[in-house]
Order: sequence, then C-alpha cells, then structure tokens
Amino acid sequence: MREGEATSVLRRLATGRADRLTHVESVPARPGRVGEWPRWVPPEVLGQLADAGIAAPWIHQVATAEAAYGGRHVVVATGTASGKSLGYLLPAFATLSIAQAASPHRRTASVLYLSPTKALAHDQLRAISAYTVPGLRPTTLDGDSERTERDWARDHATYVLSNPDMLHRSVLPNHQRWARFLGSLQYVVIDECHHYRGVFGAHVALVLRRLRRICAQYGANPVFVCASATVAEPAVSGERLTGLPMEAVVDDGSPRGGIAFGLWEPALTSIRGENGAPVRRSAPAEVADLLTDLVVSGVRTVAFVRSRRGAEAVAMTARANLAEVDPTLIDQVSAYRAGYLPEERRRLESMLQSGELTGVAATNALELGIDIAGLDAVLLSGWPGTRASLWQQAGRAGRAGGDALALLVARDDPLDTYLVRHPEAVFGRPVEATVFNPENPYVLGPQLCAAAQELPLTKADYDIFGSTTADTIAQLVRQGALRERPHGWFWTRRDRAVDAIDIRSAGGKTVQIVEDQTGRLLGTVDGGSAHASVHEGAVYVHAGESYLVRTLDLDNHAAIVEPAAPDYTTFARDVTEISILATEESGGWGTAELSRGWVQVTSQVISFQRKLIATGDVLDEQPLDLPERTLRTKAVWWTVPDEDIEALQLDDVPGAAHAAEHASIGLLPLFATCDRWDIGGVSTARHADTGKLTVFVYDGHPGGAGFAEHGYAAAREWLTATRAAIAHCECTDGCPSCVQSPKCGNQNNPLDKSGAVALLTALLGSEA
Repeated sequence: MREGEATSVLRRLATGRADRLTHVESVPARPGRVGEWPRWVPPEVLGQLADAGIAAPWIHQVATAEAAYGGRHVVVATGTASGKSLGYLLPAFATLSIAQAASPHRRTASVLYLSPTKALAHDQLRAISAYTVPGLRPTTLDGDSERTERDWARDHATYVLSNPDMLHRSVLPNHQRWARFLGSLQYVVIDECHHYRGVFGAHVALVLRRLRRICAQYGANPVFVCASATVAEPAVSGERLTGLPMEAVVDDGSPRGGIAFGLWEPALTSIRGENGAPVRRSAPAEVADLLTDLVVSGVRTVAFVRSRRGAEAVAMTARANLAEVDPTLIDQVSAYRAGYLPEERRRLESMLQSGELTGVAATNALELGIDIAGLDAVLLSGWPGTRASLWQQAGRAGRAGGDALALLVARDDPLDTYLVRHPEAVFGRPVEATVFNPENPYVLGPQLCAAAQELPLTKADYDIFGSTTADTIAQLVRQGALRERPHGWFWTRRDRAVDAIDIRSAGGKTVQIVEDQTGRLLGTVDGGSAHASVHEGAVYVHAGESYLVRTLDLDNHAAIVEPAAPDYTTFARDVTEISILATEESGGWGTAELSRGWVQVTSQVISFQRKLIATGDVLDEQPLDLPERTLRTKAVWWTVPDEDIEALQLDDVPGAAHAAEHASIGLLPLFATCDRWDIGGVSTARHADTGKLTVFVYDGHPGGAGFAEHGYAAAREWLTATRAAIAHCECTDGCPSCVQSPKCGNQNNPLDKSGAVALLTALLGSEA
C-alpha cells in the first residue's frame, strides 16, 4: 500500500462499526542502514548478489556473516522481512566457493539448513537456486522427497534444506551413509528458531546435540547460525537450543514500511450462551467478513486463524459472502493449513506467489512458510499466543516495502478481551523469551536412547546433554533400554529408538484421517488430541468439506470418516482429576500459599455435545467409551485456608474457584510462551492433598514444558491481570470473555464471577 493508505483502509473497515475498533497503533516507517561487504566474500559471489539487485548489505547481515565466518556461533534476532538469510548465505556461499576452487572434484564443505516447515525450506530453495555460486548444489530433504532425491542429497548436495523431523528420523539414525556430508559440515542454519518452544523445543534441542556428537565423530565442528524473529534474550535462547555459547545480533538495519495496527473487539450478539451469558460474535465469523471486504477492495490479505477447523470455516464463509457480492471473486479465496497433502500445499503456495489468490485463511503453517511479496493486510483471528508470533504474522504484509495494515480481532476469551482493552500489554512490552526444558525426563530419556543407538553413550556426553544425563541413563539401564559395557552405554533392542519419538508431540502417535469409501488419506491429527477431535461421531472438516467420524481405531491410529453435511458441530467433554506427587518450591502469601511441582493428571473423554452451527444451541449429548489418559507433569497451584474462605462469605465456593481457574488459564499465555491449549487446570473447594481450596494450572505435556515455572515466577503479575480481566468485563454473571472456557469438561458449571473476583482480591491482598 502507498503511504497512509493502510490507515484509510482501516477507517473504511470501521465504518458503521467504529465501536469495535478499540485502539490503533501507528508503527512508523524507518530507513535502512547499510554496511560494507566483508573482504573475504569472493568476487564471483559479490557478482551474483549484484545481479540479484543487492547493492549493499544491511548492518545486521554483515554482523551475522562476520561472526559465522569467524567461527563464532551466532543468533540473529531481527524483524520479519529484515533479510536475515543473507547473514548466513554470505559465509555459506564464500566457504562453498573457496572449497570448490581448492577441490573441484570432491565435496569438502557442506551446509545444513533446518526450518520448522517444509514450505519454508522449499521457498528458501527457490531463492538459493537463483544463484550459480561455484560449489553450490542445493536440494531439499523432507518427507515428500523421492528416494532418488534423498540419495542425491546424501551423495552430492552441498546445501541441504531440511527440518528437525528429517534429521531426527532419517539422517542421524543412518549417519554412516551420511558420513561424507556430516564430516564436511561447516554451517548448521536453524531458521525461525523462536518456533522451537515447549516440548517440541526440548526435542529439537536434543536432536541438535545428537547432531553435534555425530559430526564430532566424523571430525566436523560446524558453526551454528540461528535466525529468529525478535525475541527476548536471543543469546540465552540460542544457547539453550544448541548447547553452545551464542553471539547475539539484534540491531536491525533493514528498512520497514509503516504499519497501521488495529485492535478489534466483535460486538455482543443477542444470543445467550451457557448460564445465560451474553455471547460475542465469534472471531472467525468477524474475520471472514473483514476478509470479504478486503478481497472485494482488491487488498491482498492473509487471515491467520488458530485452528485447522477455524481456517477452513473462515475460507468457506468468505467464499459464501463473495458469492452474494461478486461471484467472480470466489476462487480468489482459499484455506491453507497443516495436514494438507503435499500436492495441495504446493498448488496453493504457487497460487499465493503468483497472485491468483487475493485472500487466504491460514494457520500458522503460513506464518513460518513461504515469502509472499505484495501482501497488503494481515488479519489475526485471536491472540496468536506470543508477541513474537504477533509481529511475525503482522510482518507478512508490507513485505514489498509499502505500508501495511494489521488487525487483531479478539476472540471471546479472557486473554483477548484483556489485550484489546489494555493495548499497552500488546505494544508496550518486549517480546517473550522462548520457553522449553531440554532436561525434561520424558524427552531426555527417549532422546538418549536414540543417541545410544547412533553411537554408544559415554561420560563425555554428560557435558553435551546436561546435568541430569547420568541419572537418566541410570534409569534407562534399570528399565532395560540401555546396557552398560566397558566402552559406554548401548541400546539393547532391535527396533529403532527414534520410532518411539514424535518430536512435535508428546501425546502419542499421529492419527491418520481416512475416507471410508475411497481409502483416501485426507490428513492427520496429533495423537494427544485425537480423543477430543476425531472420536466416533465427531465432525471433521477438511479442505472445506465436512465429514463424520465413523470409528476411531486407537490400536491402528486411524480415524475412519465419511462425507456429510451436518448443520451442527461437535465438542468433546472430559473429566479430570489431579494429585500432587512432589512440591519443588513453595512460598507463603500471608495465610495463602503458592507452590509448584510435580502432579499426576488423570483425564477421560466421556461424551460429546452436538451444537447447531447457526445458533450454538445444544442438540444433545452422547456418551463415549474411551480409555483414561494419565499425565505426569509440572503445575503451579495456590491454596486458601478455610478461615479466609469463611470470611469472604462466598455464595458458591466451588464456582468461585472454578471461575478463577478458567481466567488464570486464559491469562497465563501473556506471561509464559504458551497457548491456553498447552495448559490445563483443576480447581476444588477442598483438595485431598492440601486439605484446602486449591486451584491448579498445569502443563499439558508429560514432564512439563516450563510454563508452570514461569507462572510461579510471575504469579503476582499474572493473577493481578487475571483479576482485572474478570472484574472489568461488562457481563453480569460471567461469559466467555472472562470466566467461561471453550475447553471446560464440566459445561462451565459451576461458575461464580463475583466470587472469583473476591477470591483473587483476598489472595493478592494476602500476598501483599
């Protein structure tokens, strides 16, 4: 967009609904700052860059390149579209060019590039393939690669673009076949490294440690270059990810167009939800209307939606809207999400790059995906979980150098409601540090098994894998997974250790979605969420088409579906119990107490509701017969003694605790790098282990992911924001914007909004 045009488009969107636009933040444009090309860059590389239109590098590109070429591990943490890639391409191109000149018939240098998504790796390949640097032979290596492509990558490529999954499952277990590539490895590039958080981040950190020890076995000591959107403490995050000291480059020298960034709260509807609470118009419905308006105006837009189902719904609704306004525009809108088959993804990516699509509803698979030049606007359907993701998604627009529009549309959710009414919490704070724990025993144990199968573990590996390695190895020996011999600890079994590890999930094997009549594989769903999302009778949406789940086969990890067009959607209900296993830290808040430690959570999906799409009315509830699931994890909890509860004279003590639990789950993502779906909670007026009113918030992953620890550390700020979110909500008795939860297994009953405010006020007053 031209200068100032983004603000006028935003005003046009707000016409007739100005009360929904709660704040507009103007992010000013900035000029670029260039540096000098490093002297060590060969002339042929400079010539290639000049032919590509790159006259001079930005200062952060120079700083990154100098550090990497000088043998120092480095993390560059600058804004979206700041050209971070040139910082690692310069030393890679120079090294490959020099190696080619020295040994024209032998591969003596190689580069490994890792990204969280296949799409990003393929996009990088397209960009790199435009260069004809001597010694540069690039290719991708992922789950879509044919056997011949994999063989060529292993035997001939000098620049392999892959992902942590492929490194974990294919390259490292077969490292003998990759010996020449790994033995010549000069650089390991870890792109979008802020994406590696929680259990996924812990797994990737340990995969990278496995890579380091295998490279050392073949005589290589590669330099690690991490690239990230702006994050807090990038050097600390990079060191935790790689296990190596990192130099941080944070001074962004790239130019940037201005951004008009709006906060938008959908209006209340006449519909009454559970307990008669008012219901706001849903964020996906609002985003679909806004997307329609922007497509009609010819504004190229991407709408980020939190869930796969939501992305499909936004695209379907926008297409239906366009059918009424201008049918010729229908095919200019599509969905894009994870779970699509490779050929579908490639087709959509091509249409996005060519401009055939004006609007796309995407999950964050596109946040970290291809570089799409020329986008004008970004719509965010709900808070994306972190400020880093917020700016990463907003930065998808304006990438051609012009101004851009970004609009955060609040969900009917405590955190979103709090943020659109407290813009200083969005724009007035630095982005978060990534949160993950590589010493999580549920992650470290299986990864050590994989490492032992690749190369026997020795005491020298204690320094690589961390302080708990010795204890974890001892535990694995007792379990019979490892056996000690004079030269180290060996894997004892015939099966592959990596086959038991899904680095993107701690919730079991991926479940395949199969169409009954044709046997066609439609997509996949994470094993941890399969009980709730693809149980028998569930509605499953794929590529705009609805299906009903006929059976969920847990033994074979498959859900069998059939085409259907129901006028309802489905929501699973579960029951949850929690017990304290060990308290690691505890502190008195006056008469109250705040603690953190190990807990065991037992949950079971027991039924599902069918709700009309048009009105949200509940049609019925049907029972399910699914097994219990047990989770050992970390939690933060607080207790209030009986005498304090009696003094408050609450009408509904369980309802007050339940409401406080829901709201605190909703607000924790503001203080820990997580999503409300990464965490869970339990509340009770009298817990068996404490003998008091207790509210728990726990990590939803085995062994924990670091979220509860962050909640404990920021407890006062976190619970103060929780109280404010409830107290400032305009509803009377509680609604989805404050204390109702979309994932509650008890149908949001009982809930006492005023009781929750009183309870949190007493808790915070006690702490003070």
